[in-house]
Amino acid sequence: MEKEILNRLKTIENQLYATKDVLTFVEAANYTGLSRSHLYKLTYERKIPHYKPRGKMIYFDRKELNDWLLQNPITTANEIEKQAVDYCYNTNRKGGLK
Repeated sequence: MEKEILNRLKTIENQLYATKDVLTFVEAANYTGLSRSHLYKLTYERKIPHYKPRGKMIYFDRKELNDWLLQNPITTANEIEKQAVDYCYNTNRKGGLK
């Protein structure tokens, strides 16, 4: 019962983040699922887009976080197979159509 309540609260919390355009540091850590220390390290190394309007507090744009989280997609086996077939049929090498 307690786990179910916690899961529902987490769902409500995630829905709240989806309505906000700008997230605080703690909200961004919860939203991304990253630990606070790792998120701070990423901001320190300038590997994640963030803002410091007054030089101290760190803020994040939710859309930029989503873009950052979705970088480097992994292709599926079907996509790789399709690329291989397309390559074989569209090259001037032996076995190709051209």
